[in-house]
Amino acid sequence: MPTLKHLALWIVLPLAVLVLLAACSPLTVLNGVRARNTETVTPGVPYGEGARRQLDIHTPSAAAPPGGWPVVVFFYGGSWNSGDRADYRFVGEALAARGVLTLVADYRLYPEVRFPEFLNDSAQALAYGLREAGRLGGNPKRVFVMGHSAGGYNAAMLALDGRYLQATGHSPDELAGFIGLAGPYEFLPIVNTDAQPVFFHPNYPPGTQPITFVSRSAPRSFVAAPVNDKLVSPQRSTVALSAKLAEAGVPVTSKLYERVSHATLIGAFARPLRWLAPVLDDVVAFIEAAPARP
Repeated sequence: MPTLKHLALWIVLPLAVLVLLAACSPLTVLNGVRARNTETVTPGVPYGEGARRQLDIHTPSAAAPPGGWPVVVFFYGGSWNSGDRADYRFVGEALAARGVLTLVADYRLYPEVRFPEFLNDSAQALAYGLREAGRLGGNPKRVFVMGHSAGGYNAAMLALDGRYLQATGHSPDELAGFIGLAGPYEFLPIVNTDAQPVFFHPNYPPGTQPITFVSRSAPRSFVAAPVNDKLVSPQRSTVALSAKLAEAGVPVTSKLYERVSHATLIGAFARPLRWLAPVLDDVVAFIEAAPARP
């Protein structure tokens, strides 16, 4: 039974972390408090040419189960303008600590590229995960694509529009599941000025909206968002995508969380902020329950 001292620490520590988040880079703080003995990190593994086509591999320290660990290829957000895989080590550690081999991938950003070039990069990163899963100790039949915010968009497009993976010699049929966290899946016209030039606003090219590619062949899905997301409408995106997947007969799990924002939804993967929402537990439960692909 916990002592009063232990209870005080559980209350004070998260509050102290929130103070630190306000004083310096939030992602730096979250990475600084991650566990050190739950994983082995292999940084800067190339999946293509150039500095932005690299990924970090987070390998669980625990022994692999029969057939290998489930594998997640994760894409971060940033309005397709910003982000770095090193900022999301806390996500890789959180999943690796729960027995999930995790690849955190960079991709090229605006203004270097626009739609759909960052999706071509993402497809190459996911193809690397599908191709190398067995060599890395993962289960090639239990590979998941996952993303937050803009990265959730990337993950959704790879899972739902087969053209991107097919260009790499792979297919969404090889995926055991898709995991989208606060992703934009239906968002035209774009009001976010950072994202507008990425999609050639107002002259949007065809095929930009993930929700239009839903079909009965889509992989099993987990979609989640904050109830009061101020950046991406949970109703237009998460709720609508979940409904359309269910209508198509795709197994889908949908969650809306009360105490998180757009940013702290992914922040809740970090140990000091897990009290905000059980998103890590829910994602891991989804992964564990998903059957291997044929």
